[in-house]
Amino acid sequence: MSNLRKWAGALVALAVAAQGEPDVRRDAVVQAVAETLPSVVNVATETVVQSRDPFDEFFRQFYHTRPRSEVSSSIGSGVIISPDGYLLTNLHVVNRATRIQVKLSDEAGGGIYDVEPVFSAVSHTDVAVLKIIPHEKGEKFKAVKFAADDDLLLGESVIALGNPFGLGVSVSKGILSSKRRAAPKENEELTRDNWLQTDALINPGNSGGPLINLHGDMIGVNVAIMEGAQGIGFAIPIKEVRQALGEIFVPETASRWFGARVRAAAPLTVESVEAGGPADRAGLKVGDQIVELDGREPGDFIDFNRALRDGDSMTVKLTALRGKERIPLTVNMASFAAFFHQRLGANVTEVTPQMAQRLGVPNGLLVSSIDDDGAAAKAGLRENFVINGIDGNPVGDYYHAFLALDAAQKGGVVEISVLIPQTRGNVILGYRHALAELKLENRR
Repeated sequence: MSNLRKWAGALVALAVAAQGEPDVRRDAVVQAVAETLPSVVNVATETVVQSRDPFDEFFRQFYHTRPRSEVSSSIGSGVIISPDGYLLTNLHVVNRATRIQVKLSDEAGGGIYDVEPVFSAVSHTDVAVLKIIPHEKGEKFKAVKFAADDDLLLGESVIALGNPFGLGVSVSKGILSSKRRAAPKENEELTRDNWLQTDALINPGNSGGPLINLHGDMIGVNVAIMEGAQGIGFAIPIKEVRQALGEIFVPETASRWFGARVRAAAPLTVESVEAGGPADRAGLKVGDQIVELDGREPGDFIDFNRALRDGDSMTVKLTALRGKERIPLTVNMASFAAFFHQRLGANVTEVTPQMAQRLGVPNGLLVSSIDDDGAAAKAGLRENFVINGIDGNPVGDYYHAFLALDAAQKGGVVEISVLIPQTRGNVILGYRHALAELKLENRR
């Protein structure tokens, strides 16, 4: 009988060995890291910096030379948020960069890609969005999973990920120390008081990488570590990230005038409608719930805004729920070119980095043509003037100019800051700053 028991015990041992015992090293941390690694990227930037040599202006006047420039570089991290290649990083990582590239992690193939900024001006959250330019049509990328907005447990284990030098992913583990802390960035004090605090080390170059929980869900975006504070690190909460994405993916950031905003939460509810804008002309009202977009469910506010922003058509069909009534609406979005021509009586073009370097002028809007009887002509603007401020607000692109003009009362007067070219023949020697008052037009 004892022999039978021995044989039975041996058979059980063999069966357990055949099935394999769990690897105690592959705990929740390792699994969460493995799940997220393919979404983490290295972000490398180059920025052209104009020389400050005091003799440059002297030589430019007599020899028509261009300003000298130097190239500075920096590194950071990012995290892919959609299979089609949208990714998040910090604004301070990519701000003012003239060239940006990302390198995927080894787990995702390690490829190097050029990217284009989608929009990177939500400065109060330090969030920027980039779009990977795929090597081939239809290429897909591994996206990180978002945690729920308020799914945070004080003391829970968290993991900070980054790809600071493109040599591989950096991983550090800690706990969630606080949900509300004021945080410094780049030796400057911030006014935000609700960033996440963790003792997980945010190593140099890890800014823009994800902070994840043990499920592998992103609860925040790494920002900075406080020097001299025993390794206290900070991350932007996922709730703020979602809100920032809601601002970034509005149609207006793609030079499309929709004229309404939806709340950054479910259900998809209209919280503002611009009087006289495309949404208003279509009949959309504050409080309407958007239940259909071109015959399908609109998704969350990010999906909805992305569809408006990146869709092939400038015309969208919406179904709004107003009380218990379903109301079909057709919104004909307008281009920013049409918006500016309507308000200014002029055609304007964004000054690209290449144009800025060639012309030696800061970013702004280049006046390409003027209506003889338009508001711009009456204010004294001419072709090749550069608009770089409206009512004291700097405008370096279409979107900021749109915001400034959109905030001004239609038919009212705004102060325009312009750069007037100083020429010798066909050569632009420099620009003179001037201010002009412009009465906005209200043509449709």
